[in-house]
Amino acid sequence: MHWTGNIARSAIALSLGAFTLFAGAPSAGAQSNTTATSEQDWWKNAVIYEIYPRSFQDTNNDGIGDLNGITQHLDYLQSLGVNAIWLSPIYPSPQVDFGYDISDYENIDPQYGTLADFDHLIAEANKRHIRVIMDMVMNHTSDKHKWFVESRSSRNNPYRDWYMWHDGKGETATSPGEPPNNWESDFGGSAWQWDPKTRQYYYHKFYAEQPDLNWNNPKVHEAFKQIIRFWLKRGVGGFRFDAITTLFEDPEMRDEEVLKDKNGNPILDAKGKPELNDTRTNNLPEVHPVMQEMRHVADEFDSNQFPGKRVLIGETYLPNIAELLKQYGPPGKPEFELPMDTQVGFINKLDVAAFRSRIDDAEHQLDGNIPLFVFDNHDNPRLDDRYGDDLHNIDIYRVISTILFASRGASLFYYGDAIGMKTTDPASKEDVKDPVGIRDWPRFKGRDGERTPMQWDNSANAGFTSASVKPWLPVPPQYHDVNVQVEEPNPDSLLSWYKDLIHLKESSPVLAVGDETMLDTGNNKVLSWMRQNPGSPAVIVSVNFTPAPQTVSLNLPGSPGANLTTLLKTPGESDPASLGAIELLPYGVYVGEVKP
Repeated sequence: MHWTGNIARSAIALSLGAFTLFAGAPSAGAQSNTTATSEQDWWKNAVIYEIYPRSFQDTNNDGIGDLNGITQHLDYLQSLGVNAIWLSPIYPSPQVDFGYDISDYENIDPQYGTLADFDHLIAEANKRHIRVIMDMVMNHTSDKHKWFVESRSSRNNPYRDWYMWHDGKGETATSPGEPPNNWESDFGGSAWQWDPKTRQYYYHKFYAEQPDLNWNNPKVHEAFKQIIRFWLKRGVGGFRFDAITTLFEDPEMRDEEVLKDKNGNPILDAKGKPELNDTRTNNLPEVHPVMQEMRHVADEFDSNQFPGKRVLIGETYLPNIAELLKQYGPPGKPEFELPMDTQVGFINKLDVAAFRSRIDDAEHQLDGNIPLFVFDNHDNPRLDDRYGDDLHNIDIYRVISTILFASRGASLFYYGDAIGMKTTDPASKEDVKDPVGIRDWPRFKGRDGERTPMQWDNSANAGFTSASVKPWLPVPPQYHDVNVQVEEPNPDSLLSWYKDLIHLKESSPVLAVGDETMLDTGNNKVLSWMRQNPGSPAVIVSVNFTPAPQTVSLNLPGSPGANLTTLLKTPGESDPASLGAIELLPYGVYVGEVKP
């Protein structure tokens, strides 16, 4: 919540032999021949697709996407090569933060469907070897949740200490005084809300309608263990834990420190207010034992209902690789299988040196744990806004997707990325749906721009909903040319590139599990790396980060004069004769297998 390719399939088939690793959907009619080991390891090379359910497909003509709409498009997801779908929250909610304010953790919001619809989605996804991952929000609830309704009813209520209640400073009979400290909400303003009935403040890291739970209370732990079991029994493949690093706060309630520049002056925000550090309210060590508990619950479930391991994913925006490593848990006390490595995907500029360094960190500084790379999600502008130049956007998307899928580890991407959907911000304040956008317009236009309806075809409303229905957000104007129907039959489209690249990731033993080594490390225009797996030919990848053609010469120890067999390349590129002269078009990509 925080903040086309031409693939040499015959060459791949010759080099891969009978290798099989379950990490994706088999073709129609194919029989699965996966082993127990590969079922347990599916997540290590997984392709995970985030769906924002409100915006994926509307089947009941109310302008809002629903569960049946997701089920309707499972064949598309299977053809794309997706192994799991992560759904942003679909629980009952007042929708202040579009589902991240949950009022009931064990049901489905009626606007998305019913529990029966959810069970049908699980069953149909299972048939296609696609797992369904739920969003788990443990930092806070809605202020309409029964726990909080009870908690604010009186200071003596049994649920009072399920939330973070505190006296203010200088309270009088006629005034609430000041908040307990200077902590701020991530959405702006004080993180403390005065409650006149019980005459105390409650803490909210996000909106005031999202009161923070008190994770010092063991009853909160037990409640969420039961919630997790409820969904695991229904067959979900795991959970993505929202805002997980914010569960705990400084028990001494000390003020956050003001951030200062190198000269010691306070750093001011856009409104002229001093910016605060968040070390008192984020990434406290007490989070780790909680996640060890939740991992233990997930590990209780074996593969009888649906083969394979249940996987825990963390929303982990962290300052460095050392902090990310902690999210996997210490030896014997595992936490997340896949904490998100946002340090790679949110560099937000095409900087070869930065990408090389951070990918190398993921390879060598995570003690062999599996990285999860992610470039895009429902809280950030899409790839065009952060990486594009408006002239070469499709080629730049090829660059980004190659880093995402041809690097070691699991990959998470966002609905619409595979067809090149663009950030489309509201035209006026009256059009904004996201509350933070309404408050901060025009400095910040909210997150509507990255949440627009999926573009399926060039009919009215892009096939998201009926022509006579007004979608909850407007369909972007470029949908006539950017949609699944137009791109699917075109072998040079971005969608075809994604399919070919994901197929390569899932079918190649080298790209599935091989080690990764950076090459040509003095080159700041082209990023190149090698993937190696014992007993298989190495695979090299080169991606041009510039709008000018580039030629690279790669030297591999023990492979002088090696030749290449092309596996994937940007349309229009030539096949290189050898490693010594790989010619790349502007923002071009080349993937090849080394032949001694």
